[in-house]
Amino acid sequence: MATTNSPNLECRMYEARFPEVDTAVMIQVKSIAEMGAYVSLLEYNNIEGMIPFNELSRRRIRSVNSLIRVGRQEPAMVVRVDRDKGYIDLSKRRVSEEDVHACEERYNKSKLVHSIMRHVSETVGIDLEDLYIHIGWPLYRKFGHAFEAFKLIVSDPDSVLEPLTKEVKEIGSDGQEVTKVEPALTEELKDALVKNIRRRMTPQPLKIRADIEMKCFQFDGVLHIKEAMRKAEAAGNDDCLVKIKLVAPPLYVLTTQTLEKDKGISVLNNAIKACTEAIENEKGKLIVKEAPRAVSEREDKLLAEHLAKLQSANEEVDGDVDSEDEEDTGMGEVDVENSGIAE
Repeated sequence: MATTNSPNLECRMYEARFPEVDTAVMIQVKSIAEMGAYVSLLEYNNIEGMIPFNELSRRRIRSVNSLIRVGRQEPAMVVRVDRDKGYIDLSKRRVSEEDVHACEERYNKSKLVHSIMRHVSETVGIDLEDLYIHIGWPLYRKFGHAFEAFKLIVSDPDSVLEPLTKEVKEIGSDGQEVTKVEPALTEELKDALVKNIRRRMTPQPLKIRADIEMKCFQFDGVLHIKEAMRKAEAAGNDDCLVKIKLVAPPLYVLTTQTLEKDKGISVLNNAIKACTEAIENEKGKLIVKEAPRAVSEREDKLLAEHLAKLQSANEEVDGDVDSEDEEDTGMGEVDVENSGIAE
């Protein structure tokens, strides 16, 4: 049975084998011993380091477990690096709030780049370190971080990838070794890399949602509510379409989708304002139950399921009732008699 050699998927994230002193790195605590905590440096292929107990906190230590726990990931400052022996000493107490923020931001970007590179390595069958040598680390050098290059690749891969080259040594016809320069990426490799980057880094629209209560007890109150809903939807634009749906009288939800959270929230606030003015002109009332905010896929799914159940329940009621009093007054799925919206 033929065997194939799997690519080596282990590699540090950065070109340097060891971190520089006085830089914050992301660590994971592996064990706690008599002298301190042994940790792995996540950005440097999990090489080992140690945080002595006197570097855990500026204050007196009452409980080690309150300061550091096995399995926890957090930034630590590099204090000493012995490149020959591979010893790395770190400090937790020397890390400032600014260091924490910068380290976490860099690590999150590096982790995404590493995940993409690792998947491409496995897909194409090339050692991960080779990918970093010819693609990842050159992009780090040129763009400051490969993440910035990957963002550009989403829309314009050729401008970023075509300049990348690698040197290949061959034996010439005269028996002498010659060095040739050729593109760093084959078409197969380029295709796999671009597909993975686009799948993982193409911005996904956020759903923004607000919850309101709206009532109008005037004559033709249902029609006034319907007009206020139109005013709310008219406050949207081509980039942020506004939709308003009845959940159950008198509760409504307004939603929009956008790539820019602040913009979506602003549009929904304007929609609520327009809706409020319209209903108050007819002596109705609008109360904001939940201000505009970004919602998760789970929240959105739960709302959709709730609306589907309500619609199903309404359809069952409509099928059972046969009354002359059940005239539709223009609110579609609203049960006018029991809604409390119009009297």
